[in-house]
Amino acid sequence: MADRPRIAILGAGPAGLGAAFRLTDADLADVVVLEAQDVVGGNAGSFEIHGQRVDFGSHRLHPSCDPEVRSDIERLLGESLLRRPRHGRINLRGKWIHFPLKPVDLLLRLDKGFAIGAFSDTIKRLLPGGQGPGETFESVLRDALGATICRDFYFPYARKIWGREPAELSATQAHRRVAANSIGKLIRKVLGQLPGVKPVGFGHFYYPVRGFGAISEAYAEAARQRGADLRLGRRVTALERVDDVWRVMADGPRGPETVEADYVWSTIPITVLARLISPAPLETVTAASAGIRYRQMILVYLTLDRDRYTEFDAHYFPGADVGITRLSEPKNYPGLGDPEGSTTLCAELPCSMDDDAWSESAEDLGERVRDDLVRVGLPDPGQLVGTEVRRLPFAYPIYETGYEQHFERLDEWAAGLPDLLTFGRQGLFAHDNTHHALYMAYCATKCIGPAGFDDTRWAAYRREFESHVVED
Repeated sequence: MADRPRIAILGAGPAGLGAAFRLTDADLADVVVLEAQDVVGGNAGSFEIHGQRVDFGSHRLHPSCDPEVRSDIERLLGESLLRRPRHGRINLRGKWIHFPLKPVDLLLRLDKGFAIGAFSDTIKRLLPGGQGPGETFESVLRDALGATICRDFYFPYARKIWGREPAELSATQAHRRVAANSIGKLIRKVLGQLPGVKPVGFGHFYYPVRGFGAISEAYAEAARQRGADLRLGRRVTALERVDDVWRVMADGPRGPETVEADYVWSTIPITVLARLISPAPLETVTAASAGIRYRQMILVYLTLDRDRYTEFDAHYFPGADVGITRLSEPKNYPGLGDPEGSTTLCAELPCSMDDDAWSESAEDLGERVRDDLVRVGLPDPGQLVGTEVRRLPFAYPIYETGYEQHFERLDEWAAGLPDLLTFGRQGLFAHDNTHHALYMAYCATKCIGPAGFDDTRWAAYRREFESHVVED
């Protein structure tokens, strides 16, 4: 190995770019980043539609972001990183409830039948024998929150997001994906809105003027300035280990190319990584890879000939009568009113590649969204300036019951490959926020030094990552 290690990073999403920036900022390694797309950011990127910057769905930088990560983002983005109030709402049994939850709003707007049922469930939970150990997503949340909240909110939402019945999902999904997974936590979230109780940053988020993708773009530019070699439009086709050196083969704009590196840091889906390694892994590893699955997502963008559709940044739709799970209005996130005279909506439609929707035209998907919006009482978008669609093949990991054994086998295999590290949302099959992915990258860079990579320290970080809970 050379005096300065050569590290090839696969993927230019937040995890890969965060690692490239930190490695070059501290002059720890020579870095090459290989990204299949022509732009950086992955699912956390931004692009332009009819003169407006939009994201791949609804994204925010949460105040709970690690202080070191947030400090770097603030330094890289400067005044273009805005602090904004959360202003969304949930359609629950035909009633609009503000999100984040507000005590007064709940008292005035919450469906009375829902409120009575939830209160009754809470009383039952306080009785002896009212709660048992949960083994699935269904049992964890039913025991913790009661039948009413589960029936009218979490369970229909779960069916839409992951395409599985709640009983088919692992308990891990409840612990990692549902922040308020107990009555106590739910009450604390509601009371957290009260003056004098509200934690610093509660009910707010951070968002760049130029869209959420500006975070990844800033990391990419800073890494380039510090010497990182960012190669976009390079789809990795194979990886092999030859004489203690990794050879990464990729197809690029000018044909095949090869990168030699002492380390490979992969942030691409771990299932894809298993298909790229040469020689191929054992059949048990291949079978484990087939045993974990990702949920797909269709993003439908409707551009309207008006300044604003609603005042809200996001609407949530847990009900089974509506196909989409969330509608965001990107223009409302920075709140600057640009561009004038038009606004674009982003509707999120989880699905699988086997669903009819995956191959539908933009026009047909636009009509699906229009029907959903009218059905819940939102304004008809009217004549559209245009409709565009983006399809995400790796939107969410699906934590099916028993997935743990498949992932553990795949993870053990990856950990056994010399000088190869897999991390990030896709690399660790983790349903995490962007700030979690960046934190993983920062932790990885703290493990590299003159003596090589500190596996013991990384193992301790991995245990910490298991405590991450997704924030909506």
